[in-house]
Parts: sequence; C-alpha cells; structure tokens
Amino acid sequence: MSGHGTGHEAEELTIAAPPPVRGGAFTRTWWGRAWVRALEDSALDARQVKAGRAHARAGAVGAVSVRPGRITAVVQDRDGTAYRSDVLVRTLTDEEWDRLLDLAVDSAGHIAALLDHEVPPHLVEDAAGVGVELLPGIGDLEPECGCEAWDHCPHTVALCHQMARILDEDPFALLLMRGRGQRAVVDALQARSAARAGGGTPGAGAPAAPGPDAQAGVSAAEAYALRDILPPLPAVPVPAAAPGEPPSLDTETDPEPGVEPGALEFLAADTAARAHRLLTELLAGDRPGVPATAGREAALTVAQDAVRLAAGGPPSWVAARLASGTGRSRAELDAATRAWRYGGAAGLAVLEESWTPGEEDLTRAAARLAGAWEDGERPELSRSGARWTAAGGRAHLRLGEDGRWWPYRRTGGGWSPAGPADRDPAAALATAVGEGEPED
Repeated sequence: MSGHGTGHEAEELTIAAPPPVRGGAFTRTWWGRAWVRALEDSALDARQVKAGRAHARAGAVGAVSVRPGRITAVVQDRDGTAYRSDVLVRTLTDEEWDRLLDLAVDSAGHIAALLDHEVPPHLVEDAAGVGVELLPGIGDLEPECGCEAWDHCPHTVALCHQMARILDEDPFALLLMRGRGQRAVVDALQARSAARAGGGTPGAGAPAAPGPDAQAGVSAAEAYALRDILPPLPAVPVPAAAPGEPPSLDTETDPEPGVEPGALEFLAADTAARAHRLLTELLAGDRPGVPATAGREAALTVAQDAVRLAAGGPPSWVAARLASGTGRSRAELDAATRAWRYGGAAGLAVLEESWTPGEEDLTRAAARLAGAWEDGERPELSRSGARWTAAGGRAHLRLGEDGRWWPYRRTGGGWSPAGPADRDPAAALATAVGEGEPED
C-alpha cells in the first residue's frame, strides 16, 4: 500500500490487487459487510451483483486507488477485456468533519478503536446522532464504468467487493473516501486533544462537561492506542538529594487511645526514606550499566519488615516494641538485625529458618569445601544439617539454599551472624573466626 498526493498527507492510497478468494465469506468485519450491503441495496439488477461477485472472487480486479470521493480500478472481463471502473462516494463537508472529530476526541474508545483498525458500532451510531453518515447507505455508491453501463455493472460490483476486503484491513480508507486520510485525521485529533489539555477551545468548541455517570481515566489498552494522539508526557522530575523531614505530630491535642505519635513519626520517616530510595534507583535504571530490576522490592512479611525497621537504628523504645511485637527477645532481634544488615531477607532466613540439603546439594558443598583449602590446611569441620562447625565450636558456616556460605560466630549462648555470605567457604570461615571481620 502506498500513498501520494498533495494537501492532506495520503490524499490517495493505491492498494495492490490481493489474491483471488477461494470460498468462504468475502468480508469478515461488520463494516465490510455494511459496505457490501449498501452496494447490493443500490444495484437494480441482482444478476449484475452475482456476476460482479464472481469477478472479484476470480481476482479480476487490479490495484485499487482510493481518493476523496472516489475509488478506481481496472477490472477484466472473462474474455480479457479491461475496463476502468469508478465508484463515487460523497465527501463530508468541513462542518461535518468538525462534528465527527469533536465526537471522536470526546471518547478515547473511539480513537483507540480506529488506531487499532476497527470501526466500533457505537462510533457509527454516535456519528449518525450528530448528522454524520460514515458508512454508505442506499444509493450512496454511484458507479462509472468504461463499459458504459448506466447502473452498477459486474465491473463496479467487483470493485466494491474488493473495497470491502480493503476496509477489513484499513478502515481509515473509508475516512479517506469521505475526504481525509489517516495522517490528516490523526493530526486534527492530536491538535484538538492538545488544545483541550491546555484549556483551549479547539475547532468547533470546548468539550461538554462530563455527566454524573462519567468515569475518570481510560483503560491501559486505550491509553497505549492514544500514544500518537495525546500530547507528550512531561519530563520526569529529578528526585531530591534526600527525603524530606516527616511531619511533627507533637501537638496540644491528645492522641486517640492506642495511637502513639512518636511511632507514627518513625514510620512516616521510614516510608519517606524508602520511597526516596526506590524512586532514585528506579530512575537510575534508565542509565547504562544499571540493572533493569533496580527499584524493585520483594514483599516482606510482618516479621521481616520488623527486622528491616530495627536495622534502621530506631530509638530503643521502638526496638523494644518491634521485638515484643514479633515474639523475639532483644538479643534475638539484635541477631536478626545483624543478619539483615549482612544479607537482607536472605540473610534473615539463614538465621531463623533451617533446611536439609539433598544429596546433590551435599555433593556440591563437599566439592567446594575440598577445593577451598590447600592439602593439609583444611580445618576440621563437623556437619549438622546445613551447618558446618569448626573444631573448638567458636565458628561455623551455614549453607544457604542458593549455594552461598554464611559465617557465624558464637557469642554468649548462641550463634550470631559475623558477615556477608561468600561463594568461597574458606573466605566465609575466615570471617567467622575474626580474620578481616567486616564492620557491623
């Protein structure tokens, strides 16, 4: 399909001849069938309609030219004689176009359907309601043919059937016949949408106020279809260097029972800090070298989120509430906080959950341990489940389900995380026994 001409872009479309139709319906859309029905209602001789349909099925229609008010093609008879055939359609006036465009821009669904190469029935009905007939009716398809028939002949009938196939694929061809091509229509809709978004008055007047039952917004599919119509989105703002200060809830009014202003202030500050970090990471994800997953967070359980909050260094009374609220002692919360700082939710799971490695996991772990030290340097390790404790009982390694080794050190009466995980068990054990211990 190609377009050329002056004035409106795509003032003329030339559509190459499609292959013959081998059985089945000639058109598959309701608007294509409406076009054929208008032809059949206009033609006076049913025999001509039948002959023309057979011509079209046999592939007798050449390339079709679509222009405002006219479609043209060369159609061959069975004996090979070629005739230029034209079918004329009334074009819309400028006033009718204004009414149609105002109608379309008032409904995102109308525009989305057209851009998706569909003609929704309600668009045709709404257009008729404002006095604009999109689809032809009885007598609207006026024939002209080189065979000099005074009514529809097999050649113009064949051309109309071919046009129905074209309309199936590109309903904008119907608008071109009515006077304006796709680019002209899209440009006019874009200008109207931009003017309304800016508070202007496009074309034939300002949009009517929405009714009481109007719903705000459009579906995602319609919004995507409108990408060439709506004005561009504003530039993404640059995030501030740091989150703002949370509001102070220390007022002269006593809080409601059960509401603690200090706790709310702490949560508000934490929420602001998280939002700032997520926004910064998300915007950084557009830069080269930054993973596309930046800014994403897995959903946390209440127990996990309590540890995350405690890792932020809250006041002691907040930490105490976080501990009691999740059934932990202060010592257990401190250990959980260390695990979180070293490895987030994964580090916390290694501390508080247990798993039993399968045979394949144990085989891989044994190979890692065997290759981690030189001959004669490997420490004596005893295994219990997914934990390997060094001789002396002061340090051990915990194998995570992802194959990483987590260093632990005995403190008081229990085990405490000693550092981040490592793929190398020797490096993790060195951290556990205090060699190159990371800062807490």
